[in-house]
Amino acid sequence: MAEILAALRSLMSSHDPPLHALVVPSEDYHQSEYVSARDKRREFVSGFTGSAGLALITMNEALLWTDGRYFLQATQELTGEWKLMRMLEDPAVDVWMANNLPNDAAIGVDPWCVSIDTAQRWERAFAKKQQKLVQTSTNLVDKVWKNRPPAETHLVTVQQIEFAGSSVVEKLKDLREKLTNEKARGIIITTLDEVAWLYNIRGTDVPYCPVVHAFAIVTTNAAFLYVNKRKVSSEVISFLKESGVEVRDYDAVSSDVVLLQSNQLNPPADVQGSDLIWADPNSCSYALYSKLNSDKVLLQQSPLALAKAIKNPVELDGLKKAHIRDGAAIVQYIVWLDKQMQEIYGASGYFLEGEATKEKKHSGTVKLTEVTVSDKLESFRASKEHFRGLSFPTISSVGPNAAIMHYSPQSETCAEMDPNSIYLCDSGAQYQDGTTDITRTFHFGKPSAHEKACYTAVLKGHIALDSAVFPNGTCGHTLDILARLPLWKHGLDYRHGTGHGVGSYLNVHEGPQSISFKPRNVPIHASMTATDEPGYYEDGNFGIRLENVLVVTDANTKFNFGDKGYLSFEHITWAPYQIKMINLKSLTPEEIDWLNAYHSRCRDILAPYLDETELAWLKKATEPASA
Repeated sequence: MAEILAALRSLMSSHDPPLHALVVPSEDYHQSEYVSARDKRREFVSGFTGSAGLALITMNEALLWTDGRYFLQATQELTGEWKLMRMLEDPAVDVWMANNLPNDAAIGVDPWCVSIDTAQRWERAFAKKQQKLVQTSTNLVDKVWKNRPPAETHLVTVQQIEFAGSSVVEKLKDLREKLTNEKARGIIITTLDEVAWLYNIRGTDVPYCPVVHAFAIVTTNAAFLYVNKRKVSSEVISFLKESGVEVRDYDAVSSDVVLLQSNQLNPPADVQGSDLIWADPNSCSYALYSKLNSDKVLLQQSPLALAKAIKNPVELDGLKKAHIRDGAAIVQYIVWLDKQMQEIYGASGYFLEGEATKEKKHSGTVKLTEVTVSDKLESFRASKEHFRGLSFPTISSVGPNAAIMHYSPQSETCAEMDPNSIYLCDSGAQYQDGTTDITRTFHFGKPSAHEKACYTAVLKGHIALDSAVFPNGTCGHTLDILARLPLWKHGLDYRHGTGHGVGSYLNVHEGPQSISFKPRNVPIHASMTATDEPGYYEDGNFGIRLENVLVVTDANTKFNFGDKGYLSFEHITWAPYQIKMINLKSLTPEEIDWLNAYHSRCRDILAPYLDETELAWLKKATEPASA
């Protein structure tokens, strides 16, 4: 790390103007949460592998900001040259720069890797001391990154109408109506999942996310896809052409935005009093925005964000079917793991409470690790119809590792399975008809009273959110407290959000909706998805999380105060909760009814997908519980 920092500081000194600081964001040119290997610049300079964070390099300091999910992980991964800055606890990066860098300081950033909103917020903070945000013409990290991974050239595929549920022509029609309503003659679309959803295409440019590195521009009478043409077959080009979409080179988006601004992008848009260009301030890069006349830009959330988040009936049906197959894979995995833990480690197993035998039943090299068991889980999923891969790296974590919220086990350093420790498994898959995300926490030995109490509190919060009924117009921030209250009663909490949207064979983290302690003024709508995943983590000891995917549905309430209409949730994830981890006497009668009803449905839904042994295990795991 020291050599990399020294090389960057040399480039900063020789830059015109010389830079007092260099910002290295996590994001790529599309403001993606998950990026390809060649775009992991922040990871390259800092060594921190989490998906969220920002690095700041000055002439004598190196600082990394990240959120509560990654505090523990960052302390383990950062070397001595780096200082961890905890978001929501330490000063924000713009505040720190404004207060700690000299007057007239020049702060460099690649404008392609920072959004309009972020750049403008920084510029306002810098103005107090006449500091300046400098857009570097090239990415300085790329200059010092020897052996940078090559660009991806994976082929683009078409998401057929049987899975998409809506044609490109229909989606473009709806989008153009929104342009007309906002008096805009064109829109720049930079978010990868929005481009993929709009044009019904998928790809493998980013691990775990079936997206393509591409931009889109749509005007009142034309639509363009900007992509490396080597990725696009003649069949896909024909499909897009029939849908009214012209394919252009990826790099041409920069010059075409200039043409769009002056209405010289052929064919010219029919203005008719609409002269605005729509750009999402949270996802469009500052580089593209800088090519526009700021007085003629509509800075507003992309209309595709909500359109994509509200699933159509075909997408909802696909998601539900994908989750059933995925649930069968999860149960098959737990059955296998339960047997292995007993045979190899002498564990009492999933159902019984007891200390494991001190020595393995089988000597020699036979052992299970966090990685080998997660590989086995993947094999169960891979046997299912429409499987296309994982939706994120499996968080297979034992004991203290489970306290690292987004732990990513590596085969060289991962832990061996331990029958006397909690095991947390957060995993998901990409199926062509839907994306899944599920977390279950287990103990194959004898859990402590404290571990049971914590698990029970998490489960109570999980049930509370699942059972919520709320009026139309409610934002996720309002609902977040429901999942935390049972934990707060014991003085416990967790540092991550409670829920996020899930894509339809797209990104596992999908907005604009979220259920979080962080305010976001996005109402929950019917046919949206949201995860329900409260947790609790004790550094150095254990972690607990329970997660289902929910679909927002219209609630059948007796009354309808204010004629608002009311909403509720429908869970579509199916896998049992471990009864021996629950203090049943701490559950209310309503919570026990919920648990038994869920387990009954789980058993009925998954039965056709399981063999005789697996079904017998599931029947035992879902037997009615009572206090």
